[in-house]
Amino acid sequence: MRVLAVGAHPDDIEILSAGTLAKYAADGHEIVMCHVSIGDKGHFHIPNEKLAEIRRKEALLSASRIGAESVTLGLPDCAVFNDLPTLTLFIDLMRSAKPDVIITHSPTDYMPDHVVVGQLVYDASFHATLPNWKTSLPPSEKVPPIYCMDNVAGVDFTPTEYVDISEFIETKKAMMECHQSQVVWLKEHDNLDIVDFIETCAKYRGIQCGVPFAEAFQTVNRWPRLRTERLLP
Repeated sequence: MRVLAVGAHPDDIEILSAGTLAKYAADGHEIVMCHVSIGDKGHFHIPNEKLAEIRRKEALLSASRIGAESVTLGLPDCAVFNDLPTLTLFIDLMRSAKPDVIITHSPTDYMPDHVVVGQLVYDASFHATLPNWKTSLPPSEKVPPIYCMDNVAGVDFTPTEYVDISEFIETKKAMMECHQSQVVWLKEHDNLDIVDFIETCAKYRGIQCGVPFAEAFQTVNRWPRLRTERLLP
């Protein structure tokens, strides 16, 4: 399969679903990791333009840990809106990535960019199949299933699916550690050791489903996205 993971910022995917992506990759599936924004506002000391350069390199390094493709839509942080130009960017992402399954943000997560990205993914993955919605790319052939990633810290999120990532927890942590600018930022801004945080979250999700470490998801139960087979690894 082709798996498309769409996060609002560089590092969102690592925090919320990197173990699952590593498991997909180990099973031979093709992975595209898209961060919508450039991550230009997530630091106290590094200026915007320089920070965006650093975070692009961090995202590429992280994706390389599992042989994934890393792409960005190039929007500034906190400037992701559900308008026609942005929706068109998302439609072309769907048409170029050709996903069999999509992983993205839940509509109840804490950060406005996360919520808007999740809605844009939902909208664009349908609109991309419409032949009369013209862009530079041909229309998609199908409306893909979507799985919403866990909310940060699991707040206001009731899982419908779990993925056992016990064999991939170290890979998940290593991918997060590629984002050193954010390891520093999250410590200074939120007093959060992000690597310990993601391990702790994976452990309590694992407790819920009877394995050492897990990641949690919600299926988007909408026609025609439903499938009879299990698509998560």
